[in-house]
Amino acid sequence: MQINSDVVITKIFEECKTIAVVGLSSDPIRPSHSVSRYMQQQGYRIIPVNPNETKVLGEKAYATLAEIPDEIDLVDIFRRSDEAGQHVDEAIQMGARAVWLQEDVIDEAAARRALDAGLDVVMDRCILKEHIKRRR
Repeated sequence: MQINSDVVITKIFEECKTIAVVGLSSDPIRPSHSVSRYMQQQGYRIIPVNPNETKVLGEKAYATLAEIPDEIDLVDIFRRSDEAGQHVDEAIQMGARAVWLQEDVIDEAAARRALDAGLDVVMDRCILKEHIKRRR
């Protein structure tokens, strides 16, 4: 599959219902909060991953992806590009089906590792904007 292809993005929205959001903040003005709240309102289960939070959007927060006891379909990454790769590697290890690197989060090597491991990959795109585009 191709990174950022319409087929991959549509498949993620249809099949990935549990989303771990790395870098999710409880601060309502942060993009991670508003984007995750929107996805939650669309029926997706959001699991916050942030060592500085205990609960966000009514869900228990975890310090790392590895601590999440539930199966995760999609790992959505709101971190700097230079920190994204470690989270992609964690997503591969935990058996996630897909990774989504938000706008301005770019790590070509990490994206390649995820593709090679069989994950669907979206990079440098906003999940909210892509979801809204497909609702029309």
